[in-house]
Amino acid sequence: MALLPLALGLVACDPQRIAELEEGVATEADVRARFGEPEKIWEAADMAETPLPGAAAAPGARTFEYNRQPQGQVNYMITIGADGKMSALRQVLTPQNFAKVQPGMRMEQVRKMLGKPMKVTPYALKQETHYDWRYLNPPSTARIFTVVFDRDLRVVSTGSVDEESAGSTGDNR
Repeated sequence: MALLPLALGLVACDPQRIAELEEGVATEADVRARFGEPEKIWEAADMAETPLPGAAAAPGARTFEYNRQPQGQVNYMITIGADGKMSALRQVLTPQNFAKVQPGMRMEQVRKMLGKPMKVTPYALKQETHYDWRYLNPPSTARIFTVVFDRDLRVVSTGSVDEESAGSTGDNR
């Protein structure tokens, strides 16, 4: 529980940190100074198989994942180009990105698109695994986005519910 105020404090500082970084100007050192060590670093080849990879798939690029789950409602992907400069900073937990998650996609592709989920729930009898992310649906509705994977770790379905209703039923689907 002691980590909750710290995590919420980190999320509250994100807008200030983002404002201090300018695409094409900020360096990897600038990003690390403001956001710290990334949760994960994805190479360009890793990101090339995601829908609309953009700058993240440019030769020599690396994408830093800054995860704000489970308490936060955002995940950031910050791309550093081959020149060592920040070429993109994206908050990836958006309805637009969720719409890109399609049946048949591999779990790894979804993870690279959306970052680490808030919760992973395996259902052995159903031979499914559910990934959940907290997000904010504009303008200010707290929601949970769920991706259901089959036993081969491929997307079967997706869905979103209001976080309030998910909490009241004990089920987030």
